[in-house]
Parts: sequence; structure tokens; C-alpha cells
Amino acid sequence: MIEHRSEPTSAHFARGKTPIFASQYDQRLGYCLYVPENLRTERAPLLVMQHGTERNASLYRDHMAGFADEHQVVVLAPLFPAGIIDPEDLHNFKFIEYQGIRYDRALLAMIDEVSRRYPVDPDVFYLHGFSGGGQFAHRFLYLHPDRLAGVSIGAPGRITQLDDSLPWWLGTKDLEQRFGRAVDLESLRRVPILMVVGDNDVETWEIDNPGEANWMDGVENTGRTRIERLRTLERDFLAQGIDVRFELVPGVAHRGSLILPAVRDFFAGLLQSRSEIHRPTPVTPLRHQE
Repeated sequence: MIEHRSEPTSAHFARGKTPIFASQYDQRLGYCLYVPENLRTERAPLLVMQHGTERNASLYRDHMAGFADEHQVVVLAPLFPAGIIDPEDLHNFKFIEYQGIRYDRALLAMIDEVSRRYPVDPDVFYLHGFSGGGQFAHRFLYLHPDRLAGVSIGAPGRITQLDDSLPWWLGTKDLEQRFGRAVDLESLRRVPILMVVGDNDVETWEIDNPGEANWMDGVENTGRTRIERLRTLERDFLAQGIDVRFELVPGVAHRGSLILPAVRDFFAGLLQSRSEIHRPTPVTPLRHQE
């Protein structure tokens, strides 16, 4: 017997693991979602999972599906393809701007698009990125701390230090000139921040590559491995009064899926705090006086 659905096909694919949609902001870019089938809240929290160099957006989305069901969040996984304009390019989104594309604005535009279709909170969201995604995540934090309810920075191979004596992207010297926004330390101090990396993440072949498109002389001064470089970033933040939770995950090399338990635990705590803040205060019924 052929099953007939009362809803249109588009409605069926609007929940659960969605297809990859072209962004209306720039159709060279895309995103997919995970939307819990039983989404109950009117302004659901939004969790952005930013891919790295491999562009495995749907895989990161899939890894967070159970978390999304449990915590009633919508997961957005942007897809920023390699090879835009330059067919050999792998690194475009990591440094926020590439060949006139502002990837921070592209992400914010995707969030606006999603908020028009789904009952999500478009004002603030949670962001995780691993490897190249970790590069994007902490640079996005510098530009838009007011939009972040929490950020997880996973194993970036190259960091941008909070140092206005170093040029972008080694530091923040010309940040405002390039992007029209200065670093707002007070806003940064209000964002919960996780830095996470595996304790076996020590290979350097990908991050020690002088002369390639994602290299600037001075990178070597931030540390030999991803662990050392993330520790350098942690010291920068702490020196500026920015609190950081640092997680060194035992037995894990450069594997984004294996650091996700620490990421889930971090976001679960933030979501619990959020739900307590927004929970209605119970009203005690007035008793009639005799």
C-alpha cells in the first residue's frame, strides 16, 4: 500500500536532518540543520557547528543530533566550500575575509534565514569550531562577542593573539581598519569560553608550512603544536581578564569527533543556566483570610 502524507514533502525535510540549503546571502555558500522533531520551545537556542578544512559540515551536525533532541536546540552547520575563486584554496573562511567574502557576515545572514523559518533565538547563539573551525570561532569572537552565548575553540592550528602590536591575523593591530569593529574586551569577558584539544594532538606537518597561503612569519612563535598554540591563546585571554575553561582531552589526537564529549558538557552547562534564568517563577496561591 502506498503511504500518503498529509504534509508537503518540503515540510517532511524541514525537521530532523535537513538537506544542505544554499544561502540566500551568497549561493556559493550553504548550510544544513538538525531540527528536533518534537521541538517545543518558541525561541529555541541555536548551536552553530563550524567545520574545518575537510568541510564535513553534515558529519558535525549528525554528531550533535542526540544532544539537540535532549536539550531542545537547533543545530546549524555552515558549509563554506573550498576552491571559491582560486581552485586550490582550502583556507578561505578561517581568516574571516577572503576575496571580498565576509564569512562572519555570511554566518549571521544564515542565522537570519534560519530564524525566518524556524522558532530559534536569532539574537545570540552558541558556536563550536574544530581545527580550521577553531580558527574561525575565535576570530569571530573578536568581532561579534555580543552575538555569542558561548564559544568552544577546538585545536586551532593558527591563532590570532589579542595583541595590537601584531598585524592581522597574527594579532589585532589593524582589526578595526579591516573589519570596521574594534576588540571590545568588556564584551569578550562576558562570553563563556571553552578551549579544547586532545593531549595527543602533536603532529605539526599541517601547521608548520612556511610559504603556503595560510602562513605568516611569526606563527612559529606561538608554539610548536596545536596544544602549545592554544595554551598561548589561553594566556593571552587570561592576561586580559577573560575567563577560559581549558580542556586537554586524554588519549585524543587531531580528531574533532573525539573532543565532542567535552564540548557537549560545556554547552549543556550553559543551556542549563539559560533554562534556569528563563524558567517562570512559580506563583504561590493567595490564601483567603478567615
